[in-house]
Amino acid sequence: MSLHARIKQKLEEKNLRAADLARATKKSPVAVKKWLDGVSVPTADNLKVIAKFLGVSDDWLLYGGKYEQKLDNNIAPVSSKLIPVLSWVQAGTMTSVEAIDPKNINEWLPPLSADDPDGCFYLRVVGVSNYPTYADGDYILVNPSYQVCDLISEDLVVVRSNSDATFKKLVIESDERKYLQALNPNFQPNIIEFEEGMELVGLVIDAFRPLGGSRPKRVRKS
Repeated sequence: MSLHARIKQKLEEKNLRAADLARATKKSPVAVKKWLDGVSVPTADNLKVIAKFLGVSDDWLLYGGKYEQKLDNNIAPVSSKLIPVLSWVQAGTMTSVEAIDPKNINEWLPPLSADDPDGCFYLRVVGVSNYPTYADGDYILVNPSYQVCDLISEDLVVVRSNSDATFKKLVIESDERKYLQALNPNFQPNIIEFEEGMELVGLVIDAFRPLGGSRPKRVRKS
């Protein structure tokens, strides 16, 4: 069950309406409808308000299952882990996620799995180079802890060159010859050499598509 489905479930159980949630969070009915439809995700602050309003924990809203619990004495639980959404400019210049000032991050989203490692970040796909597998507006989850030597051919990676970041499939011909290929066969140039000076930003380990569309193929690497 997804985050928006759990919110809707608790609203129904408590005989509450979307309008009640809008008043509790001081957000517009349009914003609340987007939460309930799975079009957008509440911010960390809004998640805390929603959890308190529905009488559940932040963790249950994010993960469900074993995390379900009532709040005691209306005290909000410890804030759950949220993952930053970086811009492509930030990804192209970052040395680590921790090095980026949180004030410069405009969006935070829940992890896609309780197993998502610390230090991961989201990027929002721009353009059609990997369409239709990954469409413009999809979110990809990037783990920056990998080194090039850890990768295998067909891995999906984010690479930077001259402060620009790009999302491509890695093709390994040999230890000396590696390439970056667009998944869209009609995109040109479709394949470029992984040249000296390019740096691995991270391995793409998962992805999701907003607006209730089908989820891009999971690419999680164990």
